[in-house]
Amino acid sequence: MERLKVGDLVQVIAGKDKGKQGQVKKILVDEGRVLVEGVNLVTRHQKPTPRNQQGGRITKEAPLASSNVMPIDPTSGKPTRVKVKVAEDGKKMRVAKSGAAI
Repeated sequence: MERLKVGDLVQVIAGKDKGKQGQVKKILVDEGRVLVEGVNLVTRHQKPTPRNQQGGRITKEAPLASSNVMPIDPTSGKPTRVKVKVAEDGKKMRVAKSGAAI
């Protein structure tokens, strides 16, 4: 079971965007990186192409190291570590340190 999933609300805990929050858009498992909405924005220069006739500078999100983000605790709204707990029906679930299900 992974500690992060697509759609989780996370907070950046290190780097130039420290303190920013956003939702996980994509997880790159092989590289150990995550794409977070509105965080780690970079500018790329695009040549005009048949699809993009304008060209110019494009701002988009770049992947972050997954160790630099922490899920947000639903009860307190602060970053938290994640535990895996087995429910009564035998299913695994992610639980914040406070005990709330993520």
